Amino acid sequence: QVQLVESGGGLVQPGGSLRLSCAVSGTILSIYAMGWYRQAPGKQRELVAHITDGGRTFYAESVKGRFTISRDNAKKTVYLQMNSLEPEDTAVYYCNRVLSSSYPWGQGTQVTVSS
Repeated sequence: QVQLVESGGGLVQPGGSLRLSCAVSGTILSIYAMGWYRQAPGKQRELVAHITDGGRTFYAESVKGRFTISRDNAKKTVYLQMNSLEPEDTAVYYCNRVLSSSYPWGQGTQVTVSS
């Protein structure tokens, strides 16, 4: 019954910015910890940022200082603001629960940083 829909990806030049959105249906966003994952071709899916139910944020070292995770409980949406993008950030980005069992994965949104 829970659906995750990621959007906001695209093609961007190095140094550019994107804002990803994750729309969550079938749950109350304010009480769940959510994270952003990414998976590059031929690589494992990795967690790049998450935000707890108490609002505390965590980031992978590779994105710290460049990415910001946030949420809008009224809109049941989680965001990932990505600045100073690098070619190494190229991946399909997904959102999902953290610190608990995952929901079914959404389709993800493609982020491509060219050089």
